[in-house]
Amino acid sequence: MSDVVDDRPHLVVHNAEEQYSIWPDGRDVPGGWQTTGFRGTKAECLAHIEEIWTDMRPLSLRPATTN
Repeated sequence: MSDVVDDRPHLVVHNAEEQYSIWPDGRDVPGGWQTTGFRGTKAECLAHIEEIWTDMRPLSLRPATTN
């Protein structure tokens, strides 16, 4: 594991299944992904995702597994 801190700006992105990831700011977001409006360092973006992504199941599986 590297001790290098990545302070470059990143964006939090999500797809239609409400799965989250980060993407370097200034690069085109891949097809199927949209920005959420959150921007920060890599660590800040990952912390934000940890806070908001409380259900890791893809959106299409949630109704089938909800009691």
